[in-house]
Amino acid sequence: MGKQADADLILKLYDLRREKVMREARNWFFTFNPTSAADYMEAIMGEHSGYLRMVISYWDMAASLVNNGAVDEQMFNDANGEHLFIFAKIEPILEELRQQWNAPDMLKHFETLVRRVPDSDKKLADIRERIKMIGAMIAERQAKAQAAGQA
Repeated sequence: MGKQADADLILKLYDLRREKVMREARNWFFTFNPTSAADYMEAIMGEHSGYLRMVISYWDMAASLVNNGAVDEQMFNDANGEHLFIFAKIEPILEELRQQWNAPDMLKHFETLVRRVPDSDKKLADIRERIKMIGAMIAERQAKAQAAGQA
């Protein structure tokens, strides 16, 4: 596949991310911070099940396209970063999910792509630290807003 075709497919993948429901799902996933397989299962069984499945399956599908040569890997990684953010949230519980569901290949496409990113372990750890920092900032803002409302 030529570079232009790779670029076209990456832009099509981007357009899918802009679709209204997918955008809502991605916004929800930003606030989803599972710490266990139980948290993940609660989301799967809850009102945001579709959002969770949409985001996770989108990135596993996109990774499959890259892993199978349909999209140039370097170009894909240069044009995207969200997949690292999503995987950073899931990675700490992935083995537990695989064991619980007896699904050893769950998100293998996604994991394979992310593991090939140079310094992936450090990048994922750094992302998790940023997620914690953002969470603390959001909590602080909410506390200030609540205090201001009570004053």
